[in-house]
Amino acid sequence: MLPEAGSYDELVARFRWAIPERYNIGVDACDRWAHGSGRLALIHLKADGSRRDYSFDELKRLSDRLANAFAAHGLARGERLGILLPQAPETALAHLAAFKLGAISVPLFTLFGEEALEYRLGDCGARLLVTDRTGLAKVAGLRDRLPDLRTVFCIEGPEEGARSFWHELDKASEAFRPVDTAAEDPAVIIYTSGTTGQPKGALHAQRVLLGHLPGVELPHELFPKPGDRFWTPADWAWIGGLFDVLLPSLHHGVPVVAHRMAKFDPEHAFRLMAELEVRNAFMPPTALKLMRAVKEPRARFDYRLRSIGSGGETLGEELLDWGRETFDLTFNEFYGQTECNLIVANCAGLYPVKPGSMGRAVPGHAVAVVDEAGEPVADGEEGNIAVRRPDPVMFLRYWNKPEATEAKFVRDAKGDEWLLTGDRGLRDEEGYFRFVGRDDDVITSGGYRIGPGEIEDCLLRHPAVALAAAVGIPDPLRTERVKAFVVLAEGHVPSEGLAKEIQDWVKTRLAAHEYPREVEFLEALPMTATGKIIRRALRSRS
Repeated sequence: MLPEAGSYDELVARFRWAIPERYNIGVDACDRWAHGSGRLALIHLKADGSRRDYSFDELKRLSDRLANAFAAHGLARGERLGILLPQAPETALAHLAAFKLGAISVPLFTLFGEEALEYRLGDCGARLLVTDRTGLAKVAGLRDRLPDLRTVFCIEGPEEGARSFWHELDKASEAFRPVDTAAEDPAVIIYTSGTTGQPKGALHAQRVLLGHLPGVELPHELFPKPGDRFWTPADWAWIGGLFDVLLPSLHHGVPVVAHRMAKFDPEHAFRLMAELEVRNAFMPPTALKLMRAVKEPRARFDYRLRSIGSGGETLGEELLDWGRETFDLTFNEFYGQTECNLIVANCAGLYPVKPGSMGRAVPGHAVAVVDEAGEPVADGEEGNIAVRRPDPVMFLRYWNKPEATEAKFVRDAKGDEWLLTGDRGLRDEEGYFRFVGRDDDVITSGGYRIGPGEIEDCLLRHPAVALAAAVGIPDPLRTERVKAFVVLAEGHVPSEGLAKEIQDWVKTRLAAHEYPREVEFLEALPMTATGKIIRRALRSRS
């Protein structure tokens, strides 16, 4: 989508959006490359080290069959399909089939616990769920509280309460005509964390893939180039894995490596990229920090990467220098959020990378730093990072939350509407954006954005907890780690054993990356006169 250009200014001047009125992600990212050539689409590296390749021709046949299987079990246009799977071919097939049906896919993180899954599946009203045995075990006890969930497909064969994914696919017809969707039709709900209450489902249109393309191409040095091959350790349940890597690569006909790591292994990451000839990678900053500890990687692994993009946390000068020494390239940082992703980026091949800067506005996106009224502030002045509407990568609305949707936008004196990211930042005179902090108390840990509200809700369900607050405190590896401040209910006394019990409570019910790595017991929480927790006072204690 980005034109050829010799400079950033030329790129911006020459760029034009090309969003057709009718558009379908499944057709675009799969069917248009399925012309009988056997073009490689997906490389699945299994846990046992074996490899299975899938062509675009095969992805089309399988996703068409799967779409028919979904339809046979009542999944219709506009209905929601939950996808609770790791990086795997079935994950890609489920999304492609949902898009072709005109249904709405809902990616779900495999580390979510029962409470997190119950809320998301219930909130979106998922009609059908695709998962594995691990996910099925989590959902089994929730079925009577999820009246909309009629059918579950298990990729590991038939189980009690679930049909066999592959059996249903194999018996379905290969003849399928994709639904004729508009670019503005809904396609996917991705849940994002906030500071109060439960997570919000960001509803995106079919056009969201096209909206992502410039923000993928720029930090990956004008991706694609001949021989490119993409991989990320980021889960495809997050917008960073799904729309920063998998679907943009398939759109461009570039092979994607699918591989599940139970836990990120930096040596294995080097080995995988070398053996599978990965040329492009999206690596969260925490992964890069862990890889930096590997001794003499250049002497031990024959990797040949062309681009590495990173986002979620600011990259420091030390990490950038290590990247140049280790990979002979500059890490290109990028910025966005689930509601409006990949809107700022670096591209070392076109303009210098400034340590600590997220980069410049990606062509096609009007990004500014504004005040509370939506008016742009002067260069060098701190304000709210905002994006002007309309924008092809911007979400349609929050699912079932019209008030939250309205609060996300502000209209300036000229009548322009701006999406407020909730992040504070500043822009310098050359147009580089620098992240300053969050005004919504979202915790950034290991590349994940974690909302304290969901953690606090879970903590309050523990019988020993009367009041609770979660904050992020500095961590040299993760940027921040979650710390919980707890006021105990009557009859309970602080102890190391109780703190461990509370940690495990959150870990098993929400997700392993969300549990508090520290628990501090207090007599009372600092609060405003209106009863809001003063989190800055808690952070200052740590």
